[in-house]
Amino acid sequence: MSQVVIANGFVHLAGQVPDTAGAPIAVQATEILTRIDALLASTGVDKTRVLTANIWLSDTAHFDAFNAVWDAWVPAGHAPTRACVQALLMKPGLDVEIAVTALA
Repeated sequence: MSQVVIANGFVHLAGQVPDTAGAPIAVQATEILTRIDALLASTGVDKTRVLTANIWLSDTAHFDAFNAVWDAWVPAGHAPTRACVQALLMKPGLDVEIAVTALA
């Protein structure tokens, strides 16, 4: 599976999950967002170019804690569109998955 695909002027990142399964949601989210920063940088762009994010949470009870991490990560004036839903993730202990699309 590709982690990054660049096509038609867009950078598409595959859904990112944490290596820290079972850790608090803030730890998992921070790990993923740090990885997203690195993946974007590998294509020559940064998070100010993110257009949209899809977020899956294992439980809606994590919403507020996730948002605190998200809000600290998003650059002022560059908030992307976002969908956030509850979903059963593929591995026990995973509480969040994030996929983003950015301008190349």
